[in-house]
This record gives sequence, structure tokens and C-alpha cells, in this order.
Amino acid sequence: MSRRVKRKRASVTGGPQGPFLREVLLMEERIPDPNAYPYNLPVVRQLSAWRLHPRVTFLIGENGSGKSTLLEAIAVAWGFNAEGGSKNFAFQTTDKITSGLHNALRLHRGIPRPWDGFFLRAESFFNLATKIDELDEEPAISSRIKDAYGGKSLHDQSHGESFLALFLNRFKGDALYILDEPEAALSPMRQMAFLTRLHSLVQENSQFVIATHSPILLAYPDAEIFQIAQDGRLELVDYKETAHYRVTRDFLNKPEAMLKILLATDGPDTDDE
Repeated sequence: MSRRVKRKRASVTGGPQGPFLREVLLMEERIPDPNAYPYNLPVVRQLSAWRLHPRVTFLIGENGSGKSTLLEAIAVAWGFNAEGGSKNFAFQTTDKITSGLHNALRLHRGIPRPWDGFFLRAESFFNLATKIDELDEEPAISSRIKDAYGGKSLHDQSHGESFLALFLNRFKGDALYILDEPEAALSPMRQMAFLTRLHSLVQENSQFVIATHSPILLAYPDAEIFQIAQDGRLELVDYKETAHYRVTRDFLNKPEAMLKILLATDGPDTDDE
């Protein structure tokens, strides 16, 4: 990976100017085997064109529905490193990190081009932090990479602190940010802090595509929420209609009743024969 070369950032006034990424298209002629993973995932089978919100697009769905696979494919098709980072990162710790789906995608880009961007993949953030430390140990005429992340090794912070350091220091605006479960290391209070940061970055001409399970993040008002249905279709849903909101609301409103249901057991069979 080469050191980051900074280019002049365009002046941003008057709020968001995007979008940078308008639409994601699946090119069926590029699919080698529709019965093989990841092309056999319902969300991929149902995908034709996915038009994104110019500011914040959320992607939700059950575990295993293909959220991370789709988000990774979009990130790699954009030019980001598969394990996370900016376009200037090029490292690989496993040959199984990518699904290959990016080869079958075409991205409809907006006319304005972002000054920057970043792909956060929560499950491989450790690998990214390690790579930054390794690169900073090499002789270089430029400043340390960790200086762009707050000046402290991400490994010398808690998981949540390192995520917040990324959001507060490395994210500068006028950028496309693709985030896979950014709430993974954040407490509820830190998730609200992230919402504040997200909003300020949107006002600085940034666009976000986020896969999440967090009802706190999903509450962001200037956004669209797409849910992966059981048959794989991407459905546009209202915040209060998501299972994330409804389940959390029902649990917090009546925790004792919910726990009674969740923890109920039939007990041992004591019938005498």
C-alpha cells in the first residue's frame, strides 16, 4: 500500500451535493454460475437495480440474509480494499475475504466525485488496525498513518474507542462511506455520538451506505431503510415498521413479560407410566 496522496479538496457549501453513488446494477451476463455462492443468495437473485438515497441508505435483514456480502461487493466494485480502509489500502490476510460478487456489479456513479471515502468492515477492523501499525514502522518521508486516526494506535484503545477515533478523526467529509455494522463495538451512548458525527458529515457533502442491526442508528431521519425480505427482495420500509424498532420497543416497554415468555420452559416430564 502506498502512502496516502492528498489532493485538493473542493469547497463545500450549502449542504450535501451528491450523490456519489446513485445506483447498483446486477449484470446477469457476468454471473459465472447462478447456482453457486454468492449468486444463489436470494438477495442476489432478486437484485436488478438498487437506487440509493443521496445521503444515507440503510440495509437491514436477518443474519445470513446477505447484507455484508452485498455491501462488500459494492465497496470492492467502488475500489476499496475488501478488508476495509480507503482506496489506498491494498492488503489481504485471507483468500476467502471476498465473494466475487463485485465482478457482477456495475455502479452508476454521480457526476460529482468524492474527495475521499472509506469502507468499514467491523469483522476485519482488527486486520486494518494491524496493517496501519505495520506501515507506520516502515521508513517514510510522510507523516504516520495513525496521525489521521487521532495519533494513537487503534490497538492501544478499546474496540469502541478505536471505532470512534475512526469516525471523529479519519472521516473528513465530501466522501462516500460504506459501513458494515458500525455499531458492533459501540455502546448505546456511543451510537448516539456516532449519529451526531454522521449528521455533521452529511452536512459536509458525504454519502453513507450502512448495514446495521441498530434501532438507534436507523432512527436517523434523512435516510431510506431497505429491508431484505425473506424472498430476497429489497423493500423500502418505514423506521417504525422495522423489526429492529418493534422488537426493541416491545422489550423495553414490558421487559418482565417478555423475559417470562423468552425464558419459559416446560420443565422435566414428571408423569409416571
